[in-house]
Amino acid sequence: MAEGQAQPPFRPLAQKPPNIHAESRPDGTVYLKSREAPGSRPRTIPHALDERASEHPGRPYLKEREADTGHWVQLTYGEAKQITDSLGQAFLDMGAGPDAPVMILSGNSIATAMVMLAAQKIGAPAAPISVAYSLMSSDFAKLKHCFDAVKPKVIFTEVLEPFKLALAALDPTGVTVITKVGAGDGVLDYGELILTPATEAVTRARDSLTDDSIAKYLFTSGSTGMPKPVPTTEGAMCSMIAGQEGLRDDARDPDHDPDAVIQMLDWLPWNHISGSNVNFNSAIWNGATFWIDGGKPTPVLFQQTIENLRDCSPSVFGTAPIALAMLAEAMEEDDELLHAFFRKMRMVAYGGATLSDDLYGRLQALAIKATGRRIPITTMYGATETQGITVVHWEVERVGLIGLPLPGMTLKLTPVGSKLEVRVKGPTVMPGYLDMPEKNAEVFDEEGFYCLGDAARFVDEDAPEKGIIFDGRVGEDFKLSTGTWVSVGTLRPDLVAACSPYVFDAVIAGQDKNYASAMLWPAPATFEQMVKAASGDKQAAFMKLAGLVAEKIAAFNAREPGSSRRIRRALILTEPPSIDAGEITDKGYVNQRCVIDRRTDQVDWLYTDPPPPGVMVI
Repeated sequence: MAEGQAQPPFRPLAQKPPNIHAESRPDGTVYLKSREAPGSRPRTIPHALDERASEHPGRPYLKEREADTGHWVQLTYGEAKQITDSLGQAFLDMGAGPDAPVMILSGNSIATAMVMLAAQKIGAPAAPISVAYSLMSSDFAKLKHCFDAVKPKVIFTEVLEPFKLALAALDPTGVTVITKVGAGDGVLDYGELILTPATEAVTRARDSLTDDSIAKYLFTSGSTGMPKPVPTTEGAMCSMIAGQEGLRDDARDPDHDPDAVIQMLDWLPWNHISGSNVNFNSAIWNGATFWIDGGKPTPVLFQQTIENLRDCSPSVFGTAPIALAMLAEAMEEDDELLHAFFRKMRMVAYGGATLSDDLYGRLQALAIKATGRRIPITTMYGATETQGITVVHWEVERVGLIGLPLPGMTLKLTPVGSKLEVRVKGPTVMPGYLDMPEKNAEVFDEEGFYCLGDAARFVDEDAPEKGIIFDGRVGEDFKLSTGTWVSVGTLRPDLVAACSPYVFDAVIAGQDKNYASAMLWPAPATFEQMVKAASGDKQAAFMKLAGLVAEKIAAFNAREPGSSRRIRRALILTEPPSIDAGEITDKGYVNQRCVIDRRTDQVDWLYTDPPPPGVMVI
């Protein structure tokens, strides 16, 4: 589109516009609260499932691909109620309950969903655990830590064989193990358990649930130590829904229009808040059809997501920016995929990291090509301990915003050094980590606000309704030897955008050094194209890539007046970020601190004189 030409309109976003109350204190603290009241919500998540089953028992609820055939199989809402009733009875018979959780070791699947919901239905907290703790660990230290923290009565894994070593590392005394594939020798068969005749005990257990009932134990990422167990109550999850409903400006689940049923395709793991409590619970509340995506944002697995998008044509799609970058690259080369993606799309959402301006522009260009209109691109900000806190619920022309507080939540922005730390209070915030009183005393301030350690700033201090911007981690920024602060949270996405389309992410180094440096990962699709252009010569392609990236960084530096924003040396990393080492999370975003700590040799190269081969001097 020519410069200065008017942009096409957005597809309408059925959300209320910003309506915010801001209160400032003399010390610089600002309190933010939505003037909109929370909307309707279910009594509990199990009640929501059973209500949807009563309203439309034959509507597809969950879909997944069969491992053997690749064909989609589905479960209706009516079938889901029946299975969770039967499994709930089986769990009661095993002794599961409020003080006897059900631990889940395997990843997202229809069976995993049924186990998670059945446990909740009878008041037994579900504890989904990162698959990496079982399959990518040599000592199972994090898995044993999680097991000891929640003391489960039941453990579920869809396929037994890959998890045998992990199970053997745990103390099985008094614990029942369930599997869908590989039952026998004391391991019970999921297929038989879902046929258990349900009694009134299941209904009584469900109806005894309150807002204080613990529905799940979700564990923090463990990037700064062992994962911390977060009790997630029914009230917190349902208040999350109420907050979203308070901003809704359309009808939920219009029965008169079956074609309007929301179609969701999602890969985010259910041991994290975004996948488990935002997307999964929202699908039930909205009577949506949830397509379980077996793909992930990695060069090997993302092709599965692309094939799933062709089949699904989702109504909403949310993922990490790294996945959106890979998707944009694919759609720029494939018109069939482009039109399948945007055919029913209402909005695109991202989370876990900041979306770059460049990627935002590319996605909008693709939306215009496919539909003639721009697409609302939104984000929700939150944490395992808090659920969702803020959301961008209006059309925005820029990225970096984390929105404004959801109805029912109070945001507190407190001066810490040169930044404003984000703190929050509301019905979605955890009561405290399980059995960690000393840690709980650290993370709540004197007014009872949970302290996230993130920083934020206003788009316009005189107009808070324009929203707030993520401003990095309070403890992630660092000083150069000159005493100048480097704001990592803003520099990283800006640098990645400047290096597009050659780079998909970066980390910033330079604490106590004379200048800032960067380590960057090449964008897989772009690098593959360069290898093809070089007749398969990877070394030649890499050298060309390095030259192009150096030019991009030089151009970026030329636009930046301050030393804290200029990158003087850079290194392209050939080893991808490691999930097992914690460099990249299950959700697909890079842990800056972990990468710096793990790759100390490469950081040292950036500051070695003369610089070794591979280090670009800008």
